[in-house]
Amino acid sequence: MLLKPVLNDAEVSRVIEMAWEERTTFEAIAIQFGLNQDGVIKLMRANLKLSSFKLWRERTHGQATKHAKLRSSAVTRHKANHRVKQF
Repeated sequence: MLLKPVLNDAEVSRVIEMAWEERTTFEAIAIQFGLNQDGVIKLMRANLKLSSFKLWRERTHGQATKHAKLRSSAVTRHKANHRVKQF
């Protein structure tokens, strides 16, 4: 069981960004921020508008790429190639 972490605003923002990304797993968020899937759901519920939260849950519910054990072994990146940030 993971302890409930105290996150600053920048970390909350990063968790939300990672949760919206299709290829970032809940396990990756747990490793970096100490939040399991239930913790991410609670964070998203607390920090998004209700309509945005419902859209996110609909999008991620049952999505195999959000769980390391369910995703295809062909997926080696957490983001699609076309989503690379430009600096």
